[in-house]
Amino acid sequence: MESKQINHVLIVEDDKEIREGVEIYLRSQGYEVFQAADGVEGLAVIEREEIHLAIVDVMMPRMDGIQMTIKLREKYDFPVIFLSAKSEEVDKILGLNMGADDYVTKPLRPRELVARIKAALRKGGKASSSFNIGGLLVDTASGIVKKNGSEIFLSALEYRLLLVFVSNPKSIITRDRLLNELWDAAGEFVTDNALTVYIKRLREKIEDDPGSPEDYPDRPGNWISAGGGVGRCFGIGK
Repeated sequence: MESKQINHVLIVEDDKEIREGVEIYLRSQGYEVFQAADGVEGLAVIEREEIHLAIVDVMMPRMDGIQMTIKLREKYDFPVIFLSAKSEEVDKILGLNMGADDYVTKPLRPRELVARIKAALRKGGKASSSFNIGGLLVDTASGIVKKNGSEIFLSALEYRLLLVFVSNPKSIITRDRLLNELWDAAGEFVTDNALTVYIKRLREKIEDDPGSPEDYPDRPGNWISAGGGVGRCFGIGK
């Protein structure tokens, strides 16, 4: 029988109680866990151990999470998840392209953290690929989205929804799959009604004529169609 790979997770956090709590929970979920109290210790662990993902606190003594992540990105491309007490703080950091793939706010919710870890590991680190479809550019390395050369600003869930679509062009994606993708990214349940709202907002930002019926995707500049009534389809006729 083929053995299942055990993912190695590094938790870099100056609060010992948080570090040990995260280690206990992640080990119960089948992960091998390493600890570090600051960025200097974290980089040392990375040099001597095989790490598949790092959870890094933003504010730490000696070397903070931002400095550590910039430094590790010189040699490594495994996923990094920031920890912070303020979501607004990390939104700004991610916007500056500091090398993190995601973030979780304190106080930590174990199920959310594991969902974020699984999603980040599936992506296999920060991809260098981009999607350019008919004037719509999605750069997954920087997280920048442009339409006809002009940058479009999306919320975190709108961006993740767009990534699902552009990764599956001209394929019908069921609403159940979309809901699962958004739940996995957000760490909390997304309702069917909320999904409808996110799709509407995304269409308003990326389409030339978002007010036109979804059943007619061939209209120039329109991307998301009704997908035969069972889900949504991206890029038909483009």
